[in-house]
Amino acid sequence: MEDTYNPFLTESPLPFGAPEFDKIRKEHYLPAFKAGIKEAKAEIDAITDNPAPADFGNTIEALEFCGRTLDRVSDIFFNLLEADTDDTMQAIAEEVSPMLTEYSMYVSLNERLFERVKAVYEQRDRLCLEKDRMRLLENTYKAFTRSGAALGPDEKAVYSKYMEELSLLSLQFGKNVLEATNAFFLHLDDEQDLDGLPGYVRDMGRSAAEEKGLEGYVYTLEYPSYSPFMKFCSNRDLRRRMYMAQSTRAFGGEHDNSSIVRRIAELRRLTAGLLGYGTYADYALEDRMAKSRTNVDRFLSGLLTPTLPYAEKEISEITAFARENGFEGQELQPWDFSYWAERYQETKFSLNEEMLKPYFRLEDCIGAVLRLAERLYGLHFLERDDLPVYHKDVKVFDVTDSDGRHLALFYADFFPRASKRGGAWMTEFRGQCIRNGIEERPFISIVTNFTKPAGETPSLLTHSELTTFLHEFGHALHGIMAEGRYPSLTGTNVARDFVELPSQIMENWAYEPEYLDSFARDYRNGSQIPAELIDRIIAAKNYLAGYQQVRQLQFGILDMAWHSMESVPESIDVQAFEQDALDGTAVLPRVPGTAISTSFGHIFSGGYAAGYYSYKWAEVLEADAFSRFKNNGIFNKETAASFRENILSKGDTEDPAVLYRNFMGRDPEPDALMKKLGLGPMLS
Repeated sequence: MEDTYNPFLTESPLPFGAPEFDKIRKEHYLPAFKAGIKEAKAEIDAITDNPAPADFGNTIEALEFCGRTLDRVSDIFFNLLEADTDDTMQAIAEEVSPMLTEYSMYVSLNERLFERVKAVYEQRDRLCLEKDRMRLLENTYKAFTRSGAALGPDEKAVYSKYMEELSLLSLQFGKNVLEATNAFFLHLDDEQDLDGLPGYVRDMGRSAAEEKGLEGYVYTLEYPSYSPFMKFCSNRDLRRRMYMAQSTRAFGGEHDNSSIVRRIAELRRLTAGLLGYGTYADYALEDRMAKSRTNVDRFLSGLLTPTLPYAEKEISEITAFARENGFEGQELQPWDFSYWAERYQETKFSLNEEMLKPYFRLEDCIGAVLRLAERLYGLHFLERDDLPVYHKDVKVFDVTDSDGRHLALFYADFFPRASKRGGAWMTEFRGQCIRNGIEERPFISIVTNFTKPAGETPSLLTHSELTTFLHEFGHALHGIMAEGRYPSLTGTNVARDFVELPSQIMENWAYEPEYLDSFARDYRNGSQIPAELIDRIIAAKNYLAGYQQVRQLQFGILDMAWHSMESVPESIDVQAFEQDALDGTAVLPRVPGTAISTSFGHIFSGGYAAGYYSYKWAEVLEADAFSRFKNNGIFNKETAASFRENILSKGDTEDPAVLYRNFMGRDPEPDALMKKLGLGPMLS
């Protein structure tokens, strides 16, 4: 019996219906996808074949809950494809992608189904629907029209072809980036090459070498390895080699993404054109807070113009410092910047990563982050060793509310590995909803790439990594505290330029003395972080604020450039395109032979196409919203309860602008972010 058991084809017997990760095998995925698609199609057919007139229950609500098995296998497979992949998983993804696209078209281009949806939509004003049901009806109708339901037969066939190709290309893009990242490592066996590297970075390099069966030290393009190497390595040539490897990932060579980038951009433009939009950006922005290209371009340029002088001043200061301390070049190159910026910070603020890391042992940070949720929202986290996980490094917690009610399972996967893509993100293995009168609470996950323990040294976070942890945990809280009936309206299923508010607001606590005092202890002797060190962290909070903001704005501008074109010639040169798009924004020299786009996963294999600006958009919201916490107290339970009630629990049941006003009592202050970053008008 064990050989025929497929954990995706039955309800899990584990507590809360937790995924049976210990029983899932790779050979289970394909049969489960096929069964899930067959089941979902039968449910769609039942809706279209229903002889009763279309109404909210038998059409809109029935459609919302279609595909339970397909959701179960998809939510696990595609999350593990990012967090713990291999060649077999990639091959399965390539095989199921056309199947999933075909099913998607079976739904979105189904004329009989659309007729029923349209019939309900056209009588919406007479239905007296509750707010969330009206929102679901409007979203469902809009989703059909934005997915080709109103196209003619020939256009539908073309649309389906485009979507299938897009799906495969996005998979290939991500695969190429991962393989290009893993293909490079810097192997050092001369102690002189380690000059400048602090002990923890040497320990990390030694452990990485041991994992590869090598003597000496190994440094990779994974962020926990790459970033400290670039900040501390005194050998300029080695920094240049690392930088060039990082900045040419999937640009040329075996894993080149150049043609894929061009084709993805063109396919998105073509699909938008079929649907009646001038550009993909016009299509994507229609249902976001920004609404239009004009608004996004105005927003980005409105931040860039006053920020550039600050960034240029910061570069000038660091360049002058570098020259005073032995730098002989004409200007700082990108592989010089992190190194000299770190040295300048040490001098200006008496602060560096090595000084701070002992106070941020991962286990202590985990406890502190979870206790913050308890202090603000009354949540409790109990680690469950009895529930299976997909990798030995993953922790799982049972989350309960202040009244003991089960809210979620929370999975945390902290360490880098060759099977995991870079970066940090939040996702879910199951969303929250009420199905057949029974509530299903969510399974929420965060994935990061923090430094692994090395020898006798535990996993130690930089202050920046603590901030990243809080950011992703903010997304997790958005999922954990979701409330509602319909899965497409709950948790993080909100407008892309609103979804970053709950995450980015959490970053603020990383700079609050009262919070840091509560947990930051030197792992070697248990001593509390000195107040003067916290003062230096706060003083350095806006260090390089101008440079960092320009860098983020460049990403947003480049994203909009790719998705605002009315044609994408096959002959387009990726590097030349980037240079043209970013003309007038550079504060460091452009390096020939490098590219951003070919490894820009957020927009070419993630969900941020024509949406990368949303990080800055949400920063404006959070900078303004956190002022209420500052005014009332950073642990004020009434403020937290209001944020939970009006933002975290509401999902997409109301327009995000309304939700924000419900919390703040007004619209956001446009200049809140510039004030927070200390980037007010420069005095001449």
